[in-house]
Amino acid sequence: MHKKLLIPGPTEVSKEILEEQARYLIGHREKEFSTMYGGITDKLTKFFQLTPDIKPTITTGSGTLWFDIVARSVVKQKALACVNGAFSKRAAQTLQACGKETDILEVEMGKAIKPDMVAEKLENGGYDTVTICHNETSTGVRSPIKEIAQMIRKDYPDVILAVDAVSSLAGDKLIPSEIGCDVIFSSTQKCFALPPGLAIGLVNDRAIERAKTVPNRGAYTDMVDIFEFEKKHQTPFTPNISLLYALDKRMDLLLAETYDKVYQRHLDMANYTQEWAKKHFAMFPEQGYESITVSCINNTQNKDIGALSQQLAERGYLISAGYGKLADKTFRIGHMGEWNLEGIKQVISLIDEIWRIGK
Repeated sequence: MHKKLLIPGPTEVSKEILEEQARYLIGHREKEFSTMYGGITDKLTKFFQLTPDIKPTITTGSGTLWFDIVARSVVKQKALACVNGAFSKRAAQTLQACGKETDILEVEMGKAIKPDMVAEKLENGGYDTVTICHNETSTGVRSPIKEIAQMIRKDYPDVILAVDAVSSLAGDKLIPSEIGCDVIFSSTQKCFALPPGLAIGLVNDRAIERAKTVPNRGAYTDMVDIFEFEKKHQTPFTPNISLLYALDKRMDLLLAETYDKVYQRHLDMANYTQEWAKKHFAMFPEQGYESITVSCINNTQNKDIGALSQQLAERGYLISAGYGKLADKTFRIGHMGEWNLEGIKQVISLIDEIWRIGK
């Protein structure tokens, strides 16, 4: 039996999208491919309201690939990595693994990274790049990247801001030109509601110009090369053509729904889930910084999360336990991608029934 996914990722994929991948392959150096690929990046440009100085690109790989791209192609001498959970920590570790001098601004799990924290570190640090995770799925925390970006642009205009939006882009309201970030990236298996395998980057011209000054960019991680190929509606290396078919279809669906309605649908799901959580349990993130794509809920009633997961699976649904050391202390409900409010209500009703909540 197929279990519908309400985990932080991968998320549920519709039969319509899955069937797109069954089409015959085409040569990735043929005109037919360039036409399709250029059409997808045009749709990304339209959906995310990209200004002419911001370019989209699609790389075959997980979102984690962009940690390496930022490390290899953006960080010149010294980076500040903001850490408030497992995935932002992974970004910091990747910067260090690529040999880049990296300082870490770390806060307690459940807390958000805030502008004053970043400003304090930048004041004396001599950094050229800041990395931050917008939506930390290990804790369900959503950091205020727009306010952070505005501070950086005003007070530290030479600093490049790279944002991990793997679990929020195409769900939360993220317009790069409004935020003021230089690099923002995501993965297809989250809010885009596709299988894993593609990463989407939205990069401005000044980040690309920075990359031209950074030596040893690698091959797969060379951002200059990536965007040279974009001019021809091509990718430097063989892409996952089948997933690009699926992404092409997904962008049509997103554009038809419209950006504002996509955001409102995700907000409605988050509000419903979190109101329920606050009534019967408690939210793990600090108040006011809750994600709108995944709810991390404090297990204040000491319920058996493993037993819940098993019983939900028998009914055809899968949610997630807490991440790492939060495994028994929290549980997580993903509400992103193709999910809607009615579907979330059904799942929460099942949890009420299994745990006999309110009875």
